[in-house]
Order: sequence, then C-alpha cells, then structure tokens
Amino acid sequence: MNKWFKFSVPVVCLLSLPVQAVKLNEGDYKYREDVEAFIESVAKKSDYSEQQLVDLFSKAKQQTHLFERMNKPAEKKLEWHQYRKIFITDKRINKGIAFWKKNQKLLEQVEQKYKVPAEIVVAIVGVETFYGIYKGKSPVFDTLVTFAFDYPKRAKFFTRELEEFLILSARQNFKVREVKGSYAGAMGMPQFISSSYRHYSVDFDGDGKADLFDSLPDILGSVANYFTAHGWKPGEAVTHPLTLSKQNKVSALTVGVKPSQTWGTFKASGLNTQSSLSDETPVALIKLQQKKSADYWAGLKNFYVITRYNHSEMYAMAVYQLSQKIKSGMKL
Repeated sequence: MNKWFKFSVPVVCLLSLPVQAVKLNEGDYKYREDVEAFIESVAKKSDYSEQQLVDLFSKAKQQTHLFERMNKPAEKKLEWHQYRKIFITDKRINKGIAFWKKNQKLLEQVEQKYKVPAEIVVAIVGVETFYGIYKGKSPVFDTLVTFAFDYPKRAKFFTRELEEFLILSARQNFKVREVKGSYAGAMGMPQFISSSYRHYSVDFDGDGKADLFDSLPDILGSVANYFTAHGWKPGEAVTHPLTLSKQNKVSALTVGVKPSQTWGTFKASGLNTQSSLSDETPVALIKLQQKKSADYWAGLKNFYVITRYNHSEMYAMAVYQLSQKIKSGMKL
C-alpha cells in the first residue's frame, strides 16, 4: 500500500496556490456536488488521489433497477411458510451434505478454532449462495454509488459501505469496477458487505490475503469468525419450539429477535417447551406465520447471533433448520 508523505511548504506559497475543486464532468454522476464532496473526503483519508476517484466515478452507471429488489426483499414480502420453501429443499440439503463431506477436514479445523458448529457454517453458505454457485452479478461499485447517492432512506449506510469498499479494494488489489456481487453490494461465497469483509474476514489459508471469492479456507473461516465476533455461545442451543396453553397470554409478550425477556415470563404466560431452561434464561419470542396459524419459538443468544448476519427471524430460522437437516443427513 502506498504511503502518504507531507512536505513542508512556505505559507506564502500555499496562499498563492489556486484552489482546485473536484470537477466531475462525465458520466451518470456528472456535476453532482454531493459526489464531488464525497470524492474530496475520501481522497483526504485514503490512498486514492482525487483524480483516481474522479476517473472511477466518471464511469459509474446508475443501477436504479435494483431499487425494487431493495424495497421488496423476500424477508419482507413473504410469510414463513413461503420463505421456508425457498431454502429448506431436498436439493439444498443434499448439496450441503455433499459440501460438508467434501470439505470435512477443513470444517473440523474451522470448528476447532472458532467453536462454531460446522453445520451452521455450511448452512450459511448454503442459504447465501447455494454453496458458491450464485454469488451475484451486479457491479458492486456502481451498486453502492447508486444506493449512496440516489436512495435517500439508506444513503447513510450505503455511503459508509461505498467508502469501505474503496478502502477494501485498495488493500485487496481489487479492480474496483470489475467486482460483482448481490443487489445490495454483498460479495463472495459468504456474501459479506464491504465493512464485514474488512473487519471479519480472515486469512485462514495463510497466504497473506483474505479471499472470500476463491479461497474456501478463508471463506469458511471468515463465516465462523463473524459468528464468534458477534458472541456465539459454544455448546449452547439456538432455539426451542414452543407450545401454548389454552389460557396463554402470548399476545402480551413482545415479538422480536433480541433475547430481552426471561423464560420465567414465558412460562407464566402459558408458553412451554420440552427443553429444560432456567427461569432466568434470556429469550426472544419468535413468531413465524404459517398458512392458517403461527409457530412460536424461544430464541436464545445464538439465534440472535445468526440474525446479525441478516436481521430477519425468517432468515435465522432458515439457516438453523437447514443446518439441522444437513447435520441429520451426515449421520445416515
């Protein structure tokens, strides 16, 4: 990585130099003051020169066709009985079993280091990219630029991710305009967004670079590291199915993914499970809509950790149930 050096220049000379403001004169984002301000800001705190950034942004293509997908993700437009059918399939289960068997030694090494069960790691890459088959075809740079500057309700998030992506690209020697990913800018087999790639990816194969596109050791190690960094509890359960008594008070409880209630409160409200939990155990009430009724589950800390990957109770349950199906298949 290039280093920046500062040279001592007489104040008189500095005062006499003309101020050169960034000018973006070409492309879909030409004459955009907000883009020019972003370029100036990033140039001051990164290894990019203003001219390099101007060249990149001059070629950026708006991806406004992705707005519909952002506005209507599966987690928001589907109910659980519909969502589950996408991920809990024989094809995905069998592919997961084959993937585990093929990479069993590596998965054992990952589990030994990070204490995250192999079935959870396998299920994540199974849900995210069907074990690496579907990594996304959208240009990450153009996607992030579009959402940062043309999608106001998520502008703050995507502006930060755009900056993270540029810094990541410099460190990883990515060709910025050639990287492909999801409609939201997630990358590689585990579909890490740029900030997650920078902060949670690991060089598990020891080649000096964390590669989430082509290095399976780095990919699986990074997924496990992500869970560990977000508080995975080794050896503890993820979730338990609940039964409701006829006189239950489930409607008085708060539905959500964060375990901010206690099992004692659940019991007092007429909720039961076959598993043994102390009254002080923190739990979340997970509600999943079937066609004619709802399923209820007690979400524990590890369920909440899965939702740090995707903030949806349906996503976390799909990962969990897929993981258990794959694990059962490994025992046959």
